[in-house]
Amino acid sequence: MHLIIANKLYSSWSMRPWLVMREIGLEFEETVIPLRQPDSAERIRAFSPSGKVPVLIDGDVKVWESLAIISYLADKYPDKPVWPDGMTARAHAKSIAMEMHGGFMPLRMACPMNLGKRFAAPPMTDDLKASIARIEEIWRDTRARFGATGPYLFGARFTAADAMFAPVATRLDSYSIPVAPETRAYIDAIYAHPSFVAWRNAAFQEPWTIAAYEEGLTEIEDIRAAARG
Repeated sequence: MHLIIANKLYSSWSMRPWLVMREIGLEFEETVIPLRQPDSAERIRAFSPSGKVPVLIDGDVKVWESLAIISYLADKYPDKPVWPDGMTARAHAKSIAMEMHGGFMPLRMACPMNLGKRFAAPPMTDDLKASIARIEEIWRDTRARFGATGPYLFGARFTAADAMFAPVATRLDSYSIPVAPETRAYIDAIYAHPSFVAWRNAAFQEPWTIAAYEEGLTEIEDIRAAARG
């Protein structure tokens, strides 16, 4: 299997299937194509019909879009724990994953993913507040129903639902957004997960930066520079 992704520092959509593939123990090749480079579009088009990443290539099969890749993996490996056990839990997990895939644009626009820096909170518009409140509601309610056995949305096991929301957790953290204690606990669980740690450490070693993701807000801390020593 070959997964084509963008900068680990910035690409939330690339992170999602990568985390799932790591979590279920798949061996795969990865190619990082940095965005906003002179040849980025051409290089991505060589793999992706949509001109976007991530893209998974598995023999003659080509799958693009994060959630489609995750769905393909679940179909190909029904014995692997991509989604939580039980029809009710799986239905809930897929529903919140789809809601994440298509929603929360105020947060996504105001707080682009940047794993390497911590910023002051952006202006808290009503739309942004509503997005954050809904995210916290999803996490709180899901954990109340299904998460009693561990720190993740469905308990002790990290699932595709957690992978879908992991970049959301980084946005809340990176932009110093005030959240409830139980929300903070879930963010901390994501940050401590071994696959997320591996992704983030690799992101800190990337040589590329994108000015649009680095500027425009009050920077509090350059985490990447500190990590490099």
